[in-house]
Amino acid sequence: MKLCANISLLFTEYTLLDRFSAALDCGFNGVEIQFPYTTNLNELCRAQAKSGLKIPLINIAVGDLMEGGEGLACAPKKRDEFKRAVEQCLTYAQALGVEQVNVLAGRCLNERQNEHYYDTFLSNLDYAADQLHSIDVGTVFEAINTIDVPHFLIDGVEQMQKVMNDLNHPNLSMQYDIYHMAKMNEPIIEQLPNIIHQIGHIQFADTPDRQEPSSGTLAFTEIFNTIKANNYQGWLGAEYHPSQKTEKTLSWMDLTHRETQ
Repeated sequence: MKLCANISLLFTEYTLLDRFSAALDCGFNGVEIQFPYTTNLNELCRAQAKSGLKIPLINIAVGDLMEGGEGLACAPKKRDEFKRAVEQCLTYAQALGVEQVNVLAGRCLNERQNEHYYDTFLSNLDYAADQLHSIDVGTVFEAINTIDVPHFLIDGVEQMQKVMNDLNHPNLSMQYDIYHMAKMNEPIIEQLPNIIHQIGHIQFADTPDRQEPSSGTLAFTEIFNTIKANNYQGWLGAEYHPSQKTEKTLSWMDLTHRETQ
């Protein structure tokens, strides 16, 4: 299984640039970065080259989403700002050899506008997928739970499948976040075999506190076995808040190396 560390959340004991080598030392094959745009691109390229790690995933910038706002991708009045974020992302993705880019839908704070925001998201997602295809980078989008992020436009697998069907873009797949789907009571183990062919990237953390596997309630041995048994070829991103120093929270990696029973 191809494992990458989300160095926006893991190895925060180090500077972002030093997290590449920390991830390498712990046996990861790659790193993902949520929003690399506040770090000098040349310095990121040097840190990546020195480590030899791949970068499977970054996100397009999201504006005010992390502060409780709408974000960019679904906001009808922010189309130009979204396009600028795509252009910025293209520069980083191409220089870093990124494999896929995640587009976070954002929030619709007024339910009466939900259809308008959904249509805007489809249009922007189509634009991003086209632009990323031009540099041979894949596009993914994800559902996020509405407990942690109220009013998020896409919050479950049924909605993700609707987006896939409505857009029908050859450069688009789903990003499946095990933590978020567990928070939304999705039947993860039963569900994955039916949708694995539509998934381009998987992320994980345990519930309820979004910490490392075995810190909470999810059956990660069974989850990882299900992923392996269904011939998933993509990356698995460890995107959790370590309960202690990151290096001490990695016992779950043994589960990914065991043969499926």
